[in-house]
Amino acid sequence: MGRYFVYILTNWNNKVMYIGVTNDLQRRLYEHKNELVDGFTKTYHIHKLVYFEETSDVRAALEREKQLKHWNRAKKNALVETMNPLWKDLSEDWV
Repeated sequence: MGRYFVYILTNWNNKVMYIGVTNDLQRRLYEHKNELVDGFTKTYHIHKLVYFEETSDVRAALEREKQLKHWNRAKKNALVETMNPLWKDLSEDWV
């Protein structure tokens, strides 16, 4: 059984959000923070982990990612604040 993470990243001023899924959150954050992958997070310098969930079911993780992407911003903000009311970088000590 694997581990899968649905996660939310934002930029320095919390204006832009990115929602993703990975089976290795620490490795994926390293890639985002070092801008190793071209795309949205590199373009907008989205490096700050503000929320994540863990599951052992890859289908559930993908479904949750899709669900969160359809939420409005206020609902996403409220979700982040359940885990991280100060919007700190939860991965700050990882890399």
